[in-house]
Amino acid sequence: MDTEKQESLAVLIDYENLALGTGKRNKSGHQKPGPPPDIKLILERLLEKGRISVKKAYCDWQRFPEAVGSLHEMGIELIEIPDRAYTGKNSADIRLSVDAIELCFTRENINTFAILSGDSDFSPAVAKLKEFGKYVIGVGMKESTSPLLVENCDEFIFYGDIVNNNLLPNYEAIVPKERWGCYKLLLETVQALQRENVQPLLASLLKDTMRRKLPQFSESFYGYRSFTALLRDAEKLGLLTLGVDPRSGTAVVEGFCE
Repeated sequence: MDTEKQESLAVLIDYENLALGTGKRNKSGHQKPGPPPDIKLILERLLEKGRISVKKAYCDWQRFPEAVGSLHEMGIELIEIPDRAYTGKNSADIRLSVDAIELCFTRENINTFAILSGDSDFSPAVAKLKEFGKYVIGVGMKESTSPLLVENCDEFIFYGDIVNNNLLPNYEAIVPKERWGCYKLLLETVQALQRENVQPLLASLLKDTMRRKLPQFSESFYGYRSFTALLRDAEKLGLLTLGVDPRSGTAVVEGFCE
């Protein structure tokens, strides 16, 4: 994705699909909900790609009342969808697709759509969004996601790959405990930008991405006079390797230390 411009995302969540996707089918063939999907973790992953302008989740919320509070806290607009037993159709699919197309025409600033579902019924909406020049990211459970939806999206992220992403350097062994939060955010963001093939990884871009993920972040809270000082400390601790951008003269993160 183009790193020279600010990506603006709309995140549309088919909550029932995600919630059922974490569970297993019983002997009668009915899908039972598993552990609640970690929506916050998914949003953190999507924030690596740009600023989230719209967040909506669609569901019959009477079925998942335990999720309502945490979703409200994340600023997600909850769209009430009648149980399909009363409507005779999957109203969540229809409403989400309609909202996606409406946002495509009414919010020109939104250039990326993230659809959190594994349902193949969204494939026509995905194709239409792409037809109008939008970049579409899908997020779903590997076991319950339709290959058709995966193939139609520009990019697809499996939920398990987000949850099981534990490949960071062992900073806890060498960083004071009061700075663990700072280094976790720093190293996760470096990893994220590497995953997006961002080059060069300028200090300013790194800090902007960290603040998108955690708006209240400030290196001074952890005792650093500047963001560059934080990066230099990470280099001294053997966590990151740094270079200098020849054009601006600012610090560039080259990667993790071997």
